Amino acid sequence: MLKSKQRKEIIKRRRKINQNNIEINFNKVLKLIKKNNFKKKIVGGYYPVNYEVSDLTILRELKKRKFKISLPVIKNNHMMNFYEWSFNEPLNVNRYGIPEPNQNNLVYPDILLVPLVGFDKNLNRLGYGGGYYDRLIERLTKKKKVLKIGLALSIQKINNVPITKYDKKLDNIVTDKYTL
Repeated sequence: MLKSKQRKEIIKRRRKINQNNIEINFNKVLKLIKKNNFKKKIVGGYYPVNYEVSDLTILRELKKRKFKISLPVIKNNHMMNFYEWSFNEPLNVNRYGIPEPNQNNLVYPDILLVPLVGFDKNLNRLGYGGGYYDRLIERLTKKKKVLKIGLALSIQKINNVPITKYDKKLDNIVTDKYTL
């Protein structure tokens, strides 16, 4: 099945779920972070849109534990950078309808919480098709070790994500039911 067809099918499936009752267990994410023993604690999160699993509760909990929180800002040429953000700071809505922080303090996350459309058992991620996270992961991993955690509903799992040489795997995927 083509990626575009898979995306539409999974987003349709995701829309039907009442996500108000579904939360990703913060302790599962914290356990992965502790296991990887990061000295610096900069977390790159995302502001959920289009029925994505929300990471906002996780980000709030990490902030209480003295982690620096950051969100992405989309740039030209399918690039994005992360900027430090606090829950009391306003966000600007970009051309895709995604809230972004002000571009004050550029950071390079040690831990990335990654939204996804679909995934498979091999930790391959199906995104929206722009390659933003693939480019970011490639750039960041050249600078330092980065823990890449995808957040999803278990219903977003598919048998096989078709991958190309540009696609970057995640280190873990945490769903409402299990962790890969």
